[in-house]
Amino acid sequence: MDLAIAGRKALVLGASRGLGAASAKLLALEGVHVVAASRSGAIEWAKDLPSDVASLVLPLQLDMADRAALIERLDVLLAEGPLDILVNNTGGPPPGPIDAVAAETWDRQFAAMATNLFELTRLVLPSMLKRGWGRIVTIASSGVEQPIPNLGISNTVRSAVVGWSKTLASEVAGRGVTVNLVLPGRIHTARVDELDAAAANRTGSSIEAVAKASAASIPAGRYGRPEEFASVVTFLCSEPASYVTGSRVRVDGGAIRSI
Repeated sequence: MDLAIAGRKALVLGASRGLGAASAKLLALEGVHVVAASRSGAIEWAKDLPSDVASLVLPLQLDMADRAALIERLDVLLAEGPLDILVNNTGGPPPGPIDAVAAETWDRQFAAMATNLFELTRLVLPSMLKRGWGRIVTIASSGVEQPIPNLGISNTVRSAVVGWSKTLASEVAGRGVTVNLVLPGRIHTARVDELDAAAANRTGSSIEAVAKASAASIPAGRYGRPEEFASVVTFLCSEPASYVTGSRVRVDGGAIRSI
């Protein structure tokens, strides 16, 4: 299938590793000019790409927790030309029970994972609407459909992002811009390894035992691969996906059992 997005320009958040890196890489392989943003600004993975593809990837240091700096850097980026694609991806908050979260932690995490993401999207959106074409894909979590134990902050804040995404999708659907959410399950990334390690420490089990039990609970019988997840993100960024909007797409190997 021709995705018809070669030559488009994308901003991918959290692109230094994990799901963001996998999505940025696959978009570049489709011929998209990718601004790969992350807190560190590092994109070591681009070194493994063919030179013609690597030339399409531009690193950008962007800290979603620093709103003033975020807006300043985004203004510079947009002055260089409009964006066609935005892949929203914020880092996961620290694990822990929800009753232990202090007010200042809620404020800090909500700003980094929700409010600043909303503001960034608001600033990118006008040029998409003006040109009548845009793709906004937000990476959330399967925890918005089935709360994940010991991830109270993530379950809560990302659920607010779901309401925002659905509302925005309805507002811009008739103007050529689609807005969708992708919900990863257990995709084998460094973040999932960290969560497995935390679970092992909490329960006294080995990391291998935790991972084995987790994989056994998934109908597919394994963790997903980052490139499998990125394929769904890339499709939602494409021209053939122009009639898909306001959706929540699971990429979880069947882990969520509800209909």
